Amino acid sequence: MVMKTKKVTIEDLAVMVQTGFSEAAQKTGERFDGLEKRMDGLEKRMDGLEQGQEEIKLKLDNVAYRFELVELQRRGEILEKKLGAKRS
Repeated sequence: MVMKTKKVTIEDLAVMVQTGFSEAAQKTGERFDGLEKRMDGLEKRMDGLEQGQEEIKLKLDNVAYRFELVELQRRGEILEKKLGAKRS
C-alpha cells in the first residue's frame, strides 16, 4: 500500500501554525475567564469574612474582660463583708 504524498506549501504551514496558535489562545482565554470568575467569588467571600470580623470586634469592644469581672466580684465581696450584707 503506497501512500500518496501531498506537497505542503509554506502558506499551508503558515495556516496550520496560525490555526494552532489561535486555538491555544482561545483555550488560554477561556481558562483565564474561569480564573477571573473564581477570583471574584473568593473576593466576595473574603469581603464577607472581613465584615464578620469587624462585627465581632465591635461586639468584643463592649464586653468586659474576665479579669475585670473577677476583680469587681472580689471588691464587691469585700464591701459586703464590711457592711455585713448577706449575699443572695
